Amino acid sequence: MHGIELHFIHEPGSGINATPLLLSHGWPGSIVEFLEIIPLLREHFTVVAPSLPGYTLSFKPGQPRFGVEEIADCFAELMTRLGYERFAVQGGDWGAFIGSRLAALYPARVIGLHLNLLAVRRDPKIPAASPEEAEYLRHLAYWLKEETGYQAIQGTKPQTLAYALTDSPAGLAAWVAEKFHTWSDGGIRRDDLLANISLYWFTGAIGSSFWPYHARLHRPWPFETVGVPVGYAEFPKEILRAPRSLAAKTYTDIRRWSVMQKGGHFAALEEPRALAGEIVEFFRSLGG
Repeated sequence: MHGIELHFIHEPGSGINATPLLLSHGWPGSIVEFLEIIPLLREHFTVVAPSLPGYTLSFKPGQPRFGVEEIADCFAELMTRLGYERFAVQGGDWGAFIGSRLAALYPARVIGLHLNLLAVRRDPKIPAASPEEAEYLRHLAYWLKEETGYQAIQGTKPQTLAYALTDSPAGLAAWVAEKFHTWSDGGIRRDDLLANISLYWFTGAIGSSFWPYHARLHRPWPFETVGVPVGYAEFPKEILRAPRSLAAKTYTDIRRWSVMQKGGHFAALEEPRALAGEIVEFFRSLGG
């Protein structure tokens, strides 16, 4: 498919007329993030959870490199091949960008989009229209200055970094584990973290997983606005939490906005029951 062998989990729903739901993970995650949440969703959804192209089980040496744009097209074709003309979408991290791109390009096919990260433009110099926006822009400026070194090297010199991390399991573990430590709310089990790191190590896929960053840095923003119904779960330790007033400029039909009590960037892994409940309630409100 699109020149690669795409790995995915396809878990049929247990309920009658279960809605197809496409789950997309991000970096440095994998389908390990979804192993606990999928059983919680099966009563309402038939779950399709791909490994992103270039990530772990969707990687082999020499295959084409994909950015957000190509991944979205690939996932749209996957859902077509599985027989799902219309489907629900959920994602965080790169999954939020992929889901937003899908919703922007294929709005007739996307029933609704649920996110636990808002893929809004990151410009700390825009004028603030409220105290909430001002606080967010202050945090954004700090985050861009102090927490985006990984994006710079993965987006400009991905192959150089890949040699080092593919050569050293300790180096790979440190590179990945730092993100799980910094971006989470402390809810990551050691076995899940090791399973995730091991997938990258044994498939040799850490270098190819950098390519969405290279594409993002060298291409225009992958979508302008999203007009399908959107639900958002704001976890308190998420890396960036744009206020609703700014999010609404990108997502023009926000139907549900929930402030969660606990959790961070890896919500499906940290708080699977809370996230599953939000997904179910959002799509139930749409009749899905």
